[in-house]
Amino acid sequence: MSLETMNPNPTWDAASYEDAVDTLDAHNDELVYRVWGGDWCKDCRKLLPDFGAALEAADVPGERIEEIAVDQDKQGPGVEEYDIEYIPTIVVERAPAGADGDGEEITRFVEEEELPPAIWLAREIEAALGA
Repeated sequence: MSLETMNPNPTWDAASYEDAVDTLDAHNDELVYRVWGGDWCKDCRKLLPDFGAALEAADVPGERIEEIAVDQDKQGPGVEEYDIEYIPTIVVERAPAGADGDGEEITRFVEEEELPPAIWLAREIEAALGA
């Protein structure tokens, strides 16, 4: 199930976030983004449209983005497996080598970070993998 809140914000300006977009783009063929959220959630409505725009600007393929809707009790697919407590949560993993299984977790953005998801995750990805 997809999240409406992941629809890219049409007013988001990629040029203003060039470093973040460049980092996401540099790794767009090796990472998977798993996004837990809810269209009912005010934090998701605030944060995810800009993140969706950043992924679009970085040409991250749709098959590398998994949008996972949770209910108001924050229950849904993968919640227990990935220890999801707050939303939005974005887990960034190396793409698995085979068709089955999950890749190695590189980083995760959880609702309360002080920077927007695209900027925060780009910094973490760059620190972990280089640009």
